[in-house]
This record gives sequence, C-alpha cells and structure tokens, in this order.
Amino acid sequence: MSFWTGKKVVVTGGAGFLGSHVVEELKEKNCKSVFIPRSKDYDLTDERNIKAMYENAEPDIVIHLAAAVGGIGANERYPGTFFYKNAIMGIQLMEMARQYGIKKFVTIGTTCSYPKDASIPFKEEDLWKGYPAEVTAPYGLAKKMLFVQSQAYEKEFGFNSINLIPVNLYGPRDNFNPDTSHVIPALVKRFVDAEREGTKEVVCWGTGEASREFIYVKDCAEAIILAAERYNSSEPVNIGTGKEIKIKELVRIIAALTGYKGSIAWDTSKPDGQPRRCVDTSKARERFGFVAGTEFEEGLGNTIKWYKDSIGG
Repeated sequence: MSFWTGKKVVVTGGAGFLGSHVVEELKEKNCKSVFIPRSKDYDLTDERNIKAMYENAEPDIVIHLAAAVGGIGANERYPGTFFYKNAIMGIQLMEMARQYGIKKFVTIGTTCSYPKDASIPFKEEDLWKGYPAEVTAPYGLAKKMLFVQSQAYEKEFGFNSINLIPVNLYGPRDNFNPDTSHVIPALVKRFVDAEREGTKEVVCWGTGEASREFIYVKDCAEAIILAAERYNSSEPVNIGTGKEIKIKELVRIIAALTGYKGSIAWDTSKPDGQPRRCVDTSKARERFGFVAGTEFEEGLGNTIKWYKDSIGG
C-alpha cells in the first residue's frame, strides 16, 4: 500500500502552478482524497475560513502552497501585501492545524529568506546569519517566521511540521503575467513575443551578473511528496539542483531556444536583487532521498513549448 492510501490531504494553492503538479503527484501515489480550497470559497487570511476548511475536509496532512508571490518588480510594489498575506496565512493555518489535531503540516519557504551575503552554496544552518536582500525581505521574512513557528510548536506541542525551501521554480503552467511573474516565465514571454513580432531589441532588468538556481516544477513536486512521506523534523531543508546560472547566460539560452535573433540590452537602473543564489542540496538527498532529475535545457524547452501552445502555437 502507498503511504498516501486512505489519507485525506489539503493542498492550499492546489490549483496554482506548483500546487497543480503536487496534486497530480498525489493522484499518481493513489491518494484519493485531495481537497483544494479555492480563494473564492476560502479566504485563508481569515481564521473563520480556515476553521471551516478543516471541518469540511478533515485532513490528515496539510501541504501549504498558497502564497502571495511575484518577481522583483512585484516585491518592490507590494512589500506590505506580500508580508501580511504570507505571514497571516501560514501562521493561522499552522495554529488551526495544531488545534484540529492534524497529523502533519508541510510549509514551503523561499530562498529569499537567506541573508543577502550568505556564503554559496546556501546551507540551512546559515538562515539566521544576516538580513535578506532588501527588495524581497518582507516576503522572505514572512516565510521565515513559519520556520520559527514550526520549531516552537514541535518543542512545546510535539506538532509534526516540516519546512522545505525550494529554489526558483519553472515549467509548464507557470505565471506568465509580466506584472507578477518570476524571471524565467517573464523572459520566456518576452522573447517568444519578440520573436513573433520581429522586435529588434529586448531589454532585460539589471546587469545580468546576478546568479540564480532553478528547479523544474515536476521535480519540486516530487521532492514535496517524498518529504511528506519520509521526513519528520522542523529543521528546514533546501530543495534544488545545486547548480547556479548567471542571468546573462539564462537570457542567452532562452533567446536561442525561442529562436530570437535580435539584440539584447540591459537596464542597469533596475535592481539585480540578491547577488547569488545556489543551495546545498545534501540534506534533501540524505534525509528523504531527493535528487532533481530534469536537465535545465530540457525543462526550459518544455516550458517554452507550453507557453507557445497556450497562446496558440
């Protein structure tokens, strides 16, 4: 029998980008009872809605993926919104899960929680060695508070919650809205549109010298399911590939894969964000056997194909 056989699972954000892939993975694992709260029915910043959700779904496990997120531009515009919504959702969901006797709670953090000047690769024990990059700090700190809550609840109440820190995600079904998207979908849209329209120049944010690490969304979904099955500690765990790439190189690859032949310019008045991001993935491998399996260019190709199909070929 699968670990998931007979389990009732709530996946907040289950209709979203990462959530839809997690739900698919659960179904492949023979989980027959997956409850996906929709925002029109359950405002998860409201404690009354959380109680109603738990009473209706009666879950054994909660996988909390719902979040207010966006790229650097969105973080600049909505720092208060990102802080409040992410903090209040997570804190209340975990507290109500404790009160309702839910057996396991899975939180998804962010590498934005790491100190701006953290050593590369980021190790989980370095989370508290400095302040995050300013532009994404409100979001990163809101998520970081859930790690504190998780560890405090384990110590005082014996509550079983785990904390996973994925690097930047990409893949089919990502958010391609230029106002709120992260770097890969934003660039894919920009270059696909430029190639279609015959644009002679594409302007990208920053200097291109910052580096990021990316993980294909299906790999991340697999990691979340493995951790939920096998890991039972509040100590945070990085989820990634252990490989970083400069934004300039990322732009070059996406331009090539989309067939764009024009020139590329850099708007250095825009922020780069944190200078480098790359995580140590050894704990995920040791604690629950996760190793990312999708090659970067293969995943990018799948992402570009999905986006082209979604806008009509």
